[in-house]
Amino acid sequence: MTAPLEFGLDTFGDVTKDASGTPLPHAQVIRNVVEEAVLADELGIDFIGLGEHHRADFVISSPEVALAAIAARTKRIHLGSAVTVLSSDDPIRVFQRFATLDALSNGRAEVILGRGSFTESFPLFGFDLRRYEELFEEKLDLFTALLSQKPVTWEGKLRPPLKNQLVYPPVEHGQLKTWIGVGGSPESVVRAAHYDLPLMLAIIGGDPKRFSPYVDLYHRAYKEFDRAVKPIGVHSPGYVAETDAQAREELWADYKTMRDRIGRERGWPPMGRDEFVHEADHGSLYVGSPETVARKIAATAKALGISRFQLKYSAGPLPHDKLMRSIELYGSRVIPMVSEMMAGD
Repeated sequence: MTAPLEFGLDTFGDVTKDASGTPLPHAQVIRNVVEEAVLADELGIDFIGLGEHHRADFVISSPEVALAAIAARTKRIHLGSAVTVLSSDDPIRVFQRFATLDALSNGRAEVILGRGSFTESFPLFGFDLRRYEELFEEKLDLFTALLSQKPVTWEGKLRPPLKNQLVYPPVEHGQLKTWIGVGGSPESVVRAAHYDLPLMLAIIGGDPKRFSPYVDLYHRAYKEFDRAVKPIGVHSPGYVAETDAQAREELWADYKTMRDRIGRERGWPPMGRDEFVHEADHGSLYVGSPETVARKIAATAKALGISRFQLKYSAGPLPHDKLMRSIELYGSRVIPMVSEMMAGD
């Protein structure tokens, strides 16, 4: 690889529990997320991403506000969404919020734009779910027009046109770093290349190498557009403890709680322990000791040629203190091991 691998963390702000097993209030979970990000900054982790959701089990509905609080408490870590559901938002307001975050953080803001695998924001904000694809395509087209920070003249079907319109505040230095989050759609991969944006692959199940065709497609698209290819990142769930057995035992029940809750909404069968173990051994669940997780991250990075790996460290109601320990092990032991493995090739 031509550049060192970057390392990030992602969270949806899963509602966690206290020592007695009682779910914490949303407000406390939000404050805990800020503390988790502060620890990540102290450990030298490159990025923290907050996912946008509008439901009872995930507390972060306004990533930019939480990220602004994190910006005030940190010095170097980059701050972004994971993802911003652009389809049910206004592209101009999204740009303004992240430009403001960029100012507050002295140039550390990033945004990952996606269609969202959860759809509760559509009825909440009055958008027709039947226009799922059309909404994203048109709003992404407008958002990318704003990135140049020049007067925008634009016309679409779903909102009034713009004529020679400037949007404020401007990003202070350069261009707002914008990724496209992709969960498995070839059209989305080509769309990212079309708009000349980095690609973030959400790999949440199965062998990571099954995403190799998407990486190849991204590179082929860039070759057709005759441009230098942009970075590729991977987002996957995981959890780190001192030993493989400890990590699996501590994560299993809470991971199953989250997985089964979402599964009931989507018609999936309950998760069995065998499926959990298979994902840990052969799939996209990075759970285990620092060495085990490091080997798995390094293998994915080499197989897909990625520039960034983002570990979704929250998974169900796992307590805050265990999440903090997992982050500490990821930053202090996993990352140095992966860097050494990558440098040795």
